Amino acid sequence: MPLGGVQVGSYDSYEQAQAAVDYLSDEKFPVENVTIIGTDLRMVETVTGRLTTGRAIAAGAAGGAWWGLFVGLLLGIFSSDGSAWIGAVLTGLLIGLVFGALFGWMGYAATRGRRDFTSTSKISANRYDVMCNPAHAEDARAMLARFSLRG
Repeated sequence: MPLGGVQVGSYDSYEQAQAAVDYLSDEKFPVENVTIIGTDLRMVETVTGRLTTGRAIAAGAAGGAWWGLFVGLLLGIFSSDGSAWIGAVLTGLLIGLVFGALFGWMGYAATRGRRDFTSTSKISANRYDVMCNPAHAEDARAMLARFSLRG
């Protein structure tokens, strides 16, 4: 038996394959017997901008500030009065900001200009096959035929 069973449907996008399996689920089909397999995979990296020392420091500072705020709030739980709580939160925020900026700069400097851009990446497939356990394949094919007729 092929990986995932036998093919009961094939779609051009993941959303279409997902909608088909959702339809099977809505029709009370035992979807635990179904697998979605993407074929002809490719990785697509979209460049989102230029990375400079300033942007690296700013991004590090922002991340560090969030962590510092979190630690400051945790430490603030143990403070005796309101001014000590505010002091703990602000101190955590400031220390996190400084260390984040420092680590952002160090990380950028370590690359020595080999990757001076930011990007996002995703993996996509040319085709998505809906596969099913052979014992349930005919029922799945019949339901998916009705699904394709309504759309």
